[in-house]
Order: sequence, then C-alpha cells, then structure tokens
Amino acid sequence: MTKQSARAHSKYIRISPRKARLAADLIRGKSVEEASLQLIYCKLRAGRLIKKTLDSAVANAENSLEIQRRDLKVQEVRVDAGPVLKRAKARSKGGRVPVMKRTSHFTIVVAAG
Repeated sequence: MTKQSARAHSKYIRISPRKARLAADLIRGKSVEEASLQLIYCKLRAGRLIKKTLDSAVANAENSLEIQRRDLKVQEVRVDAGPVLKRAKARSKGGRVPVMKRTSHFTIVVAAG
C-alpha cells in the first residue's frame, strides 16, 4: 500500500470465495466510478457485497487522504478464503453428507491515479 492509497476489509462474508472472485475480476484495475457501475448492474450476488467494501474504501480515501472520488482507481482487489462452517445433511439409510458453508474475506485498495 503506497502512501496515497486507502484500503477496506470485509471479513467473514457468507459467500464462497470462488463465486466472489468472479465479481472481483470485473473491477480489477478500473476507475472507481466505472467499477461501481459494473458492480451495480452485475447480476452476481457477490457484486452487491463487494460494492459495499468498495464504497468503504472510497470513503476512507476521501476522509483520510482528501482525494476526490473521480480521481480514484481500484489498485487491488483480493478475495481470500475464510473459515468454513461444517454442517451435515441427512441422507437415506441413516447416512449423512457433509455440507461446507464457505466464507470469504474481501480486501480492496484504491489509489489516486
């Protein structure tokens, strides 16, 4: 993180990292305004969740660095795997099947650019 960049984290988001990375790939390297539009009109559920983190990173940049929203660019988008909630689903003949409820951690870095 350079000195003219701001970041935001969202942790323990209940979506699979693999699905969230599809939305994260849409905004990597774009301007903040273009990335925000892309996430608004994206039909992926992760788009709505990543947009909240992007808005937080933009607010951090505006408040702490005093950089205008139109001057910001998405420098880094990272979706990491969080802890997995392990559940079970009942099956026939007294059996069970594991159900892995995956979580994600989002990190977005915006910079003047």
